[in-house]
Amino acid sequence: MDKMLLNHTLVTEFLLLGVTDIQELNPILFVTVLAMYFVNVAGNGAILMIVISDPRLHLPMYFFLGNLACLDICFSTVTVPKMLENFFSTSKAISFLGCITQLHFFNFLGSTEALLLTVMAFDRFVAICRPLHYPAIMNSQVCIQVAISIWAIPFLHALVHSILTSQLNFCGSNHIHHFFCDVKPLLELACGNTELNRWLLNTLTGTVAIGLFFLTFLSYFYIVTYLFLKTRSCSMLHKALSTCASHFMVVMIFYAPVLFIYINPDSGSSLEKDRIIAVMYTVVTPALNPLIYTLRNKEVRGALNRKIRILL
Repeated sequence: MDKMLLNHTLVTEFLLLGVTDIQELNPILFVTVLAMYFVNVAGNGAILMIVISDPRLHLPMYFFLGNLACLDICFSTVTVPKMLENFFSTSKAISFLGCITQLHFFNFLGSTEALLLTVMAFDRFVAICRPLHYPAIMNSQVCIQVAISIWAIPFLHALVHSILTSQLNFCGSNHIHHFFCDVKPLLELACGNTELNRWLLNTLTGTVAIGLFFLTFLSYFYIVTYLFLKTRSCSMLHKALSTCASHFMVVMIFYAPVLFIYINPDSGSSLEKDRIIAVMYTVVTPALNPLIYTLRNKEVRGALNRKIRILL
């Protein structure tokens, strides 16, 4: 028992090796990541502000869009500030507790976004394919209950990963070949049996991710099929498809890198690729989401323009 405790406490901090080993690229990467983070916070902050302040946007779709905007800011904030610091830091250290905390909130917010995108797809399905039942199905009470579930369930899911990872023995190298703490690179450093952790990561989390993606895709597939078969008005068809296109674009940008990393069972050989792809969903995707929604959504653009005119 004492030996296990000693092994567990041998590693008190980890060293995050960052995005690249080429030091000359760090200033360029710092400016690029900082600019993307600014776009993320400013863009999603603007969406959150207008969704709350504009009564015309007090609808289920924009309620969930506001949740997505808040989520994207939080999701990037879990990893980007430490990433920016480490571009010029000599130590690149993160404490054991800090690492597990970052791991927990990264998985919590990432899972929340996957679930939220599925709910947003279902919301569009009900609004377009069951318009007469929409007010009853997606009333304010239901939306609040769904939102609470969207945030609560992934928190518990991430807590399982966090607790099991924190119980592992780390008695060797403390160099994490990543720019943040995640389950996959930490498992590469663990001593002892990690079969349960790997099963949870590759089988359970992978199955949940594929299931949510399938449900999201099914909603949009049904919407497109319904519109082409039932809608005779070209303007209505164009408006509905335009709304769905922006949502589906966000879904594809989010899921493409996530599915590549978490469904790939060969965790050891893919860590270098994982670092590069992780930049996509931690830095790029949260910055693109507000641009996609503001450029493609007429109501959001209109509300933003009205707010700018008031401020000026």
